[in-house]
Amino acid sequence: MASGCRIGPSILNSDLAALGAECTRMMDCGADYLHLDVMDGHFVPNITFGHPVVESLRKQLGQEPFFDVHMMVAKPEQWVKPMAVAGANQYTFHIEATENAGALIKDIRENGMKVGLAIKPGTTVEYLAPWANQIDMALVMTVEPGFGGQKFMEDMMPKAGANMIVSGSAVMKSDDPRAVINLLRNVCCEAAQKRSLDR
Repeated sequence: MASGCRIGPSILNSDLAALGAECTRMMDCGADYLHLDVMDGHFVPNITFGHPVVESLRKQLGQEPFFDVHMMVAKPEQWVKPMAVAGANQYTFHIEATENAGALIKDIRENGMKVGLAIKPGTTVEYLAPWANQIDMALVMTVEPGFGGQKFMEDMMPKAGANMIVSGSAVMKSDDPRAVINLLRNVCCEAAQKRSLDR
């Protein structure tokens, strides 16, 4: 992935009948990676797709796109190996869904993936702190997990600075996804520069 501020469209709000083409379109529009929302109907009320779809996308798109699988599932431990075999690059799980984050982090690494750790809007950022040195990415949700197309929750912004932005509808439903991706990247980079100057 490119250095600096990275933008990953969530493909949840894409045309699911043309998922491979939609992923290619996002990468062609300048996306740095693809964010794949996996929902099991237990941790969140909706169901999306699982490792067979990830495997199909990997076969169609090749090894280049970085796949961040956002596991909104009740038992994240269950899906580590299948997602690794399917071609996921990063396995992002919710701290709220596991009793043993340390063992899960170890399993993800042993299966050759990077580790992402997510928190819902109602979970304080302090829950991420014990794991900060063991993960590659912290995902601070700015919408409630489980539904695409929600309004951005601005009050989540103070929880953490961002250098990776996941955006669903704003990018996927735009008439000009490239412009939206560039705007998000520029805003993210400007905010990061301001944070470094404020220190």
